[in-house]
Amino acid sequence: MDGFSDFEMFARVVAAGSMSNAAREAGCSPAVVSKRIRRLEERLGTRLLQRTTRRLALTEVGQGFHERVVAILASIDEAESWVSSGSSAVRGVLRVSAPTSFGRLHIAPHLPAFLAEHPELTIDLVLSDAFVDIVADGFDMAVRIGDLENSSLVARRLAESRRVLCASPLHLDRHGRPKSLADLARHPLLAHNTDQWRLDGPKGPVTVKVEGPLRTNSSEVVREAVIAGLGIALRSTWDVGPELRAGRLERVLPDHAGSRNVGVFAVYPSRRHLARKVRVFIDRLAEIYGPTPPWDQGLGFDGGAEASRAAAS
Repeated sequence: MDGFSDFEMFARVVAAGSMSNAAREAGCSPAVVSKRIRRLEERLGTRLLQRTTRRLALTEVGQGFHERVVAILASIDEAESWVSSGSSAVRGVLRVSAPTSFGRLHIAPHLPAFLAEHPELTIDLVLSDAFVDIVADGFDMAVRIGDLENSSLVARRLAESRRVLCASPLHLDRHGRPKSLADLARHPLLAHNTDQWRLDGPKGPVTVKVEGPLRTNSSEVVREAVIAGLGIALRSTWDVGPELRAGRLERVLPDHAGSRNVGVFAVYPSRRHLARKVRVFIDRLAEIYGPTPPWDQGLGFDGGAEASRAAAS
């Protein structure tokens, strides 16, 4: 880097016509300028400037060197300008990781309009329920659903992720509607990758053991099973909101639900130098989901508290 700054000083001296003028422009002494030019000449093993008491003149080698140095410095200026303009433009490839079902339902439908607004952008959306290492796997950001309140990651809460106990009217008509947590023991309980539910209720957190006729690693299988009347499930409203609104599913024990700390988050590696393409995409998702996300609308939930939490995140 010292050598590069010597290049800049050499070009400044030639443009200024003297070391004293160059020193005045650079805010240093003529002795410092002279030392920098001498150091450059010693490193190159040749004289670049002929010095007299009245003027400076480029040697033949110095003339050729100066032409190349000026071209290099101009290229660097152009590169810096390109980066600066690029940081404010929405272009390039935006690589996003998201959960499979959520990405299909609540990200993919909004991509056509977003891409139409930003024709220089390409989105590489990878849907997977597996945990990804954003940096190691080369993602610009990820959408994650969980309790990230104490995460070391940079995370912005986009929306609440309410999880409610629900079942089909067919199942409840056959087996009865639970009046208490104890009544759940008389119903098949449907879940994936867990044998217990952690619920928040009027008396605080409780744990319910999950037992039922179906074992699966697929959340979508559980969704279809509960709609078909196989039992009671703990489902996110972003997943079953339409079924709850249409009456194909009913809430069970509405005083009990999944933890309120669970939310939909945009996660990215660092706040510093966040690319505009990432910022714009996150802002768009937050705008679409809003204080009361579309999946909760019409279900009687109050979005005021959620708006405050999202604004603080």
